[in-house]
Amino acid sequence: MNKFKAIPVTAIADNPFKLIGTDWMLITAGTPAAFNTMTASWGGLGMLWDKQVAFIFVRPTRHTFGFLEKAPVFTLSFFTADHRAKLEFCGTHSGRSVNKVAKTGLTPLGDRPGVVYFAEARLVLVCRKIYFQDLDPARFLDPAIAEFYGARDYHRLYIGEVTECLSR
Repeated sequence: MNKFKAIPVTAIADNPFKLIGTDWMLITAGTPAAFNTMTASWGGLGMLWDKQVAFIFVRPTRHTFGFLEKAPVFTLSFFTADHRAKLEFCGTHSGRSVNKVAKTGLTPLGDRPGVVYFAEARLVLVCRKIYFQDLDPARFLDPAIAEFYGARDYHRLYIGEVTECLSR
């Protein structure tokens, strides 16, 4: 089950809009001894500052936020459709109150220092944090964006350099 191979990021054949927005991903940060993961459908992949990057958005109210703040790296794990219920669970339950790994049966791998990802994933991006910024509602140009923030818990944007791409 742990047979990942490193591939160039440019070898990813998936459509990023489907990969992130439709299929979803698990954002994971921490160490094998203490980590948390959450489901996300917001983010992107691209080039910035001559680096291959991934960008993600996490609300400060999420349990994973504290792990992201402390960790120098995070992972993005992508799965086949047969794992959809596990991603739904990880997106609707807080790691503060439930052990997501125990409840979903996901297998965390910690074979790289300070990196956690899942054996069941089909694609994993290991990302070194290089930038963050809090979203500022004063800069929303489309008034409809405010509808996403009834609790005023504006996301923090993290940009990570993709340092490794693992595939099955």
